Formats: sequence, structure tokens, C-alpha cells
Amino acid sequence: MLCAIGWQGRGYSEAFSRNMDAVVVGRLRADPDTPVIFTSQADSVCGPCPHRRGEGCASDERISWLDQNHARALGITPGQQMRWQQAEARARERVRPDDLDVICARCQWLEYGMCKGALRRLQEQ
Repeated sequence: MLCAIGWQGRGYSEAFSRNMDAVVVGRLRADPDTPVIFTSQADSVCGPCPHRRGEGCASDERISWLDQNHARALGITPGQQMRWQQAEARARERVRPDDLDVICARCQWLEYGMCKGALRRLQEQ
């Protein structure tokens, strides 16, 4: 969820970025009433990722660590479902931009500041 909030068009590969744009921009941001289901395995966002391995990831240890941190910070569990607008509200209420330094410490994208900026903008709404 936090990765979708922070999404700004830069990804692991061209195919991954196209897919992420379709999911995040084309569905979630276009229709905040879109239902989302949280999972602890590879999902539609991961589809064309070059690191995907079946229902997992070549970087599984790091990704699982990030997923667990996100879930704990947001108070979500695998299988839980809500509308995208509810997910954004949950992030707005529970996570501050500087919290990402801990929650996302192992993420290669953290240093670019995109997610912190997106979370700040979300909180200003």
C-alpha cells in the first residue's frame, strides 16, 4: 500500500513500470472505491517484476521484511480487504513521512524521497 502511494513511474523494469502504472494510476487513483486485498505473496503488482519467482520473489527475505513492517505500521493482515480510499486514510492516520526511515529501511527507493513526498501530499489532503 505504501509503495502504491509513493509510486511515481520508476520501477525495476519497463514492463514492471507499465504494469504498476496500470494498477496504481489506471485503477486505484482513477477510482478510489476500488477494492484491494492484502497478500503476503506475489500479486498483480508483482506480475512482470524481473525478480518474481512463482508466488515469491528472488529478494524474498528483503521483500518479506518490508511487507511485515508495512503491515505492522498500517495494522493490516494478509487476506484483509478494503477500498483504496480506506487504505489511503489508514496510511494518512498511522504513518508519518519520517516513519518510512524505519518501516522502509531496506528499500532501495527510500533514498529518492518519492514515498515521503507522496505521503506528505496525502496528509495535506
